[in-house]
Amino acid sequence: MAKIFLVVNEDRFFLSHRKDIALAAKKQGHDFIVVCKDTGRMHEVEALGIRMVNLPINPTGTSITEELQTLRFLIKLYKKERPDIVHHVGLKTILWGGLAAKFTSVRCVVNAICGLGVLFSGEELSGMAKGIMKLMKFSNRNMNVSELFQNKDDKELFINEKITTEEHCDFIKGSGVDLSEFDYVPSPQEGKIRILFSARMVAEKGTWTLIDAAEILRAEFHDKVEFILCGDLSNNPNGIKKEELERRCDGTYIQWLGFRRDVPQLLKSSHIFAFPSYYREGVPRSLIEACSVGRPIVTCDSIGCKDTVDDGVNGFLIQPRNAEQLAEKLKLLIENPHLREQMGKKGREKAEKEFDIRMVIKKHLDIYHRLLSANTSS
Repeated sequence: MAKIFLVVNEDRFFLSHRKDIALAAKKQGHDFIVVCKDTGRMHEVEALGIRMVNLPINPTGTSITEELQTLRFLIKLYKKERPDIVHHVGLKTILWGGLAAKFTSVRCVVNAICGLGVLFSGEELSGMAKGIMKLMKFSNRNMNVSELFQNKDDKELFINEKITTEEHCDFIKGSGVDLSEFDYVPSPQEGKIRILFSARMVAEKGTWTLIDAAEILRAEFHDKVEFILCGDLSNNPNGIKKEELERRCDGTYIQWLGFRRDVPQLLKSSHIFAFPSYYREGVPRSLIEACSVGRPIVTCDSIGCKDTVDDGVNGFLIQPRNAEQLAEKLKLLIENPHLREQMGKKGREKAEKEFDIRMVIKKHLDIYHRLLSANTSS
């Protein structure tokens, strides 16, 4: 069986988004190693019987010294360990891991593009974005590689920029959801209407847009509705500061809970899921979890987010940064419990058809097998 490296930014991302894939590959007999930054949860990874290598990486940093340190570490690691497959998740690990794989002649590479973020969100690509794409194009050349996309927009961009070709592309719509853990539950019949938002506290995720919409609705619904913000602060220099957030959240009508591990329970105790992100997402996991539990969604008609909602069926799509439109759609759902229930059921149906973690696991294992077989036969 193969030695597989999964290279991600942080241990917490692995545990929330890729753990099930690792366990399935391990069950098949593969030697599966996670390479990521230890944020204090290495013991949780190792408790799964999975070896973890602590990666020196600053997920949001731009220091050339730090970036080169990450590249050198990966080159040294790949040269020493000789993995059969390296599976990079996220733009920064694809960039440096792809170059390291190129320089050390790694046999098979999977690059999972799970959102391109703010850097690629403008109408025209910045000089830095173009430079990153040139490096990725170089590292992909003549490699046995799968470019794994979550949405059609990112795939189209990579093909148009000649980073990859159609024959090297694979597609999985999101990171999947365990339909038994995030099972369908009717929303509560009593108490205030709870509108949940779950994300890192950064402006591009729509945090301020949601709070502005809540303020638009405050006079009419302050005693009938709760806006619940769930998520940690970001270590990004441009992330929202704690003081700013606490100033806008009054603790009753608008509540910020911080980082939580009981997201399934929070979803099940909510009535509506709001996620007005204008960040260039892959397919946000929080949205597919909301689909699975059966909550109507209001999100933006933006890359990644729009792939989770059929407008008017399981939720509503709004224009990015439009607090007025968000407030309008939320009011419609607040005042119409039958519509909430109807949309929630459609969301569950969509999750069962498109987001089941079992389909995601099978697709990953199939990609690993295909790359290994191609390498053997070449």
